[in-house]
Amino acid sequence: MRKVMLAAALVAVATVAIVATASSGATDRSATKTAAVSQTLVNALARARLATAKYATDLDRAKADGYGIITKMIPDMGYHYMNPKIAGFNPTKPQILVYEKSGGFWQLGALEWVFTSKPKTPPLPGAKYGAFGAGCHYKDGSYVPSESQDSCPKTAPGSGAAFNFWHPNLITMHIWLWYPNPSGLYSGTNPLVHPYNGQ
Repeated sequence: MRKVMLAAALVAVATVAIVATASSGATDRSATKTAAVSQTLVNALARARLATAKYATDLDRAKADGYGIITKMIPDMGYHYMNPKIAGFNPTKPQILVYEKSGGFWQLGALEWVFTSKPKTPPLPGAKYGAFGAGCHYKDGSYVPSESQDSCPKTAPGSGAAFNFWHPNLITMHIWLWYPNPSGLYSGTNPLVHPYNGQ
């Protein structure tokens, strides 16, 4: 209960800060429009944060809810865990949870959604996108770039882990909601994650 209350308090503080920033100097229509758009973003982020608070430091809970590893540590990003039952965009249901690891401790850093093509309408105000090349994924999180599933090794090179799935080129959208990122909310990478690259 205390964790939920703490998460709610943090959301409230973040909401006030973002709205205050967006509203400052709102003396013309463009500034007022920015404030309105920012409120839409704030509401979506608040919903996303409350929905994912249970996963913030509990990877086991995420696994129990259907998230399975799809990549090992991607430098300046993290370990990716995907729930294959989630499709489309919903702020409260991220397709992928991106974790940072320090020793035996796991911390949720970012939420991620993937698209087969760039959305015609941004799912969130100011959304920015990255890309993830076509490739083969294995049950231990190994990833092998491959333009077709037919070219995927039957097991992961080096570990021998079983094949999991292949995907084509994808458009990605990260939201760094659980770990600060000086590069921006939607940045694909985070320089503050650099110390965890060897974990």
